[in-house]
Amino acid sequence: MFSLVWTGLYQLSKAGKLCVPAMNVNDSVTKQKFDNLYCCRESILDGLKRTTDVMFGGKQVVVCGYGEVGKGCCAALKALGAIVYVTEIDPICALQACMDGFRVVKLNEVIRQVDVIITCTGNKNVVTRDQLDRMKNGSIVCNMGHSNTEIDVASLRTPELTWERVRSQVDHVIWPDGKRVILLAEGRLLNLSCSTVPTFVLSITATTQALALIELYNAPEGRYKQDVYLLPKKMDEYVASLHLATFDAHLTELSDEQAKYLGLNKNGPFKPNYYRYRSTNPILILFMNKKIIFFLR
Repeated sequence: MFSLVWTGLYQLSKAGKLCVPAMNVNDSVTKQKFDNLYCCRESILDGLKRTTDVMFGGKQVVVCGYGEVGKGCCAALKALGAIVYVTEIDPICALQACMDGFRVVKLNEVIRQVDVIITCTGNKNVVTRDQLDRMKNGSIVCNMGHSNTEIDVASLRTPELTWERVRSQVDHVIWPDGKRVILLAEGRLLNLSCSTVPTFVLSITATTQALALIELYNAPEGRYKQDVYLLPKKMDEYVASLHLATFDAHLTELSDEQAKYLGLNKNGPFKPNYYRYRSTNPILILFMNKKIIFFLR
């Protein structure tokens, strides 16, 4: 039994090839909403500054993917005055990006004008050789996603292109006409290769991973089959509660009457498994047949 951050587990499970129970830590609340969002919001700037000393004000940046990592990157770049575009395949994430004030585009629509491309999708060939050929001189390309497959780096290792290592983790890929594209960490994860990662966020993630392993190890026979599971909500809440003391935060306690009214245990879990935590809490209003329906998230 083990705990891994890897979407391929679901493919193995679906094919009936998963030999042991597995815990999907990456999609736990305390991983996604803290490591993926808040950590990347800081490490994207740290990594780019350490490697390129770029000034972000007025720069045109494309963030490929508007999941938790993409949201963190976009928020940080926008705060420093960058003009941020987003690419997305998911209409829900795309709509979130629009409502957060970002223009959603196809990469080919802006490829010739952007200064920085950041991939955050976990997919492969998000930035292709054809697109790299069309980027302007001095453009920066880097990856914040799960793997080194997002940028087609292999296609750049050809005789007509010259690689020049200018400093650790920074390569200039030079085209025959003299154009240079700045590639960071050879397409590997920027935040792990080129920046520091705040220890506080690492503590949250490591605690989540440790609890997942303990849960799998101590679980009675038969609780978990050869499938992929999410961390129980109660454990996510426990991880969060362990880290509140750092901020001298004091939780409000439900009265017996309040707990009964909400149908909750006073000690949690406080949200159902289908609850989706949000960075903001807007009220969506739908006008249907002259009736106003409020959806609270």
